[in-house]
Amino acid sequence: MTAPAITARQAWILAARPKTLPAALSPVLVGTALAIADGVFALGPALAAALGALLLQILSNFANDYSDHYRGADTQDRLGPVRVTSAGLIKPADLRKGIAVIVALAVLVGLYLVYVGGWPIVVIGLAAIAAALAYTGGPLPFGYYGLGDFFVFLFFGVVAVCGTYYVQALMVTPGVFVASLAVGALVTAILVVNNYRDIETDRRAGKRTLAVLLGRQGARLEYALLFALAYLIAPALWLAFGLGPLVLLTWLTLPLARRLVRILALATDGPTLNQALAGTARLGLLYSLLLAAGIVLGMALPG
Repeated sequence: MTAPAITARQAWILAARPKTLPAALSPVLVGTALAIADGVFALGPALAAALGALLLQILSNFANDYSDHYRGADTQDRLGPVRVTSAGLIKPADLRKGIAVIVALAVLVGLYLVYVGGWPIVVIGLAAIAAALAYTGGPLPFGYYGLGDFFVFLFFGVVAVCGTYYVQALMVTPGVFVASLAVGALVTAILVVNNYRDIETDRRAGKRTLAVLLGRQGARLEYALLFALAYLIAPALWLAFGLGPLVLLTWLTLPLARRLVRILALATDGPTLNQALAGTARLGLLYSLLLAAGIVLGMALPG
């Protein structure tokens, strides 16, 4: 939990957790590819959706760092990377200001998207901001009651993909919803690794994540099932929704998925689990890139 002397800029970068940010772009890539395939692509809304997704991810990371510090979850024996509040790198009052700035920026982006997409974006935006803040903060932090996985799946998967498509098409199709389930599964898998790594310290702090409730064996099973869901959705998108066989490009990432499942089954040390965390984020991005490419390139196939 300690760190060498670093600059204020480096501390804020640590607080933003840059390794988690690609996960925020994965749903935007898929939602935008689906918009391109359906002939409804709109550059401005797509870029705004990407910026909004990044801001919400950073907001969630800031709020998590701040709240976990006050709830005693970020202790000295924690296996994960440095958390800036507990390590004394950023004062709590300064982090609160940072949270306020990110919320303000997200609202500004949201105003443009509301102009494009109307009142549904107000509901989605406010709910997403509230979820980011309430993950470990507020009077009922759902991350402490085993609900974090569900909310990550919902907001960083389903809502993010469908919302990206909606602000370009002003509607959502069944195929978009099904594709969002694959992205949601892989984004949630990142959280599973994070919580699996922190089971012991979270249990002592009273943070009842789903990994704590399920235990190590149950968390490993959840991780594998999330991967299975993602890889089963790809052929469904081809066979049931006509997105073409190139969506099966996602299966090129299967060797990485198998390796990650094996790592989680064997590893208990912090460095290895941190590598698994980074690998899971990388897998989610690669899968989303290949899915997006398969969707767009599939337009060129005859029939």
